[in-house]
Amino acid sequence: MEKSKDRGIRRFVEKIKDGIQQVPILKNIGMQKVLAFGALIIIYIFFAILGRNFTSSSTTLNILASSYYVGFLAIGVTFIIITGGIDLSLGALMMCSALVGGKLYRDMGVPLWIALIVMILFAVLVGLINGLMVTKLKLPPFIATLGTMMVCLGLGSIITNTSSKYFPTILESDGWFGRVFFKSANGFPLGAVYLVAFYLIAFIILNKTKIGRYIFAIGSNEEAVRLSGIKVDLWKTLAYVISGVGVGVGSILYAATYTVVIPNTGNGIELQAIAAVVIGGTSLSGGVGSLTGTMIGVFIMSILKTGLISMSLPAPYQTFFTGLVVIGAVLLDVYRNKKANQLKKI
Repeated sequence: MEKSKDRGIRRFVEKIKDGIQQVPILKNIGMQKVLAFGALIIIYIFFAILGRNFTSSSTTLNILASSYYVGFLAIGVTFIIITGGIDLSLGALMMCSALVGGKLYRDMGVPLWIALIVMILFAVLVGLINGLMVTKLKLPPFIATLGTMMVCLGLGSIITNTSSKYFPTILESDGWFGRVFFKSANGFPLGAVYLVAFYLIAFIILNKTKIGRYIFAIGSNEEAVRLSGIKVDLWKTLAYVISGVGVGVGSILYAATYTVVIPNTGNGIELQAIAAVVIGGTSLSGGVGSLTGTMIGVFIMSILKTGLISMSLPAPYQTFFTGLVVIGAVLLDVYRNKKANQLKKI
């Protein structure tokens, strides 16, 4: 029975792909990735000319260091956005997971490796809750994850009594934490290695497995998938769970990088991740997406952040220009969808 369902969804997805090939703006999704990569090069050249020491090796390492925890969030939320959903709790959940781990390690004497596992499990649990609220309670993803974001912000402050939590540095007794998750002996940010590994695994899941086929199909036409006998709720919930895994690992790498986690922070990181996904060609309306494009978008956001610092612009200017990029990314997606709908009517 399951095999017949699988064959049915494959035929459905093939029909969707055939329809997509008739729409030039969607047919050219590869071109969108090329354009995004071109924008990445242009932005880099711009800051290389106007920034201070922007082309130095230390700046390159800073670009990598400031991209990987956002990259984990962006890769995970790509699955959600392809289904037509959204997750606004990413940043708050990442910080809350780190605070939970810090509380267990510093205040309760739990071994560090157990605290790290709990951090991932906590993020996965919240991802599962998000998925169930969207699929079983039929809450709009925007509202459900907005509520989760507020819960995570408050919970992080409650369990830590609004005090910061500290993770071990390389010089402490648990210095293995920094050596495994922070930097190698020559100063290379190890988080970038984990990000590439996570990208490859996610790429295989999204493009080579039944999970990916169902996620794309749900984003293209959820009702048709439901009528074909596929358990839509299961696969949509799984997208949020996958995102939770990314958030959990991202919280570990964030803690390894900064060692200090402050309650009531994390707002805005989710917007960087979502903007990176949209810049990379994933449509907010669902059904179309690319993890390679997401990675390009992540590095665009990272170069923008590092480049603005190299120009000695104060933090408010950095927030201002990052906001403009977020708005521009959403407007670009709206324009692409509008054009696609116009071409379908012709």
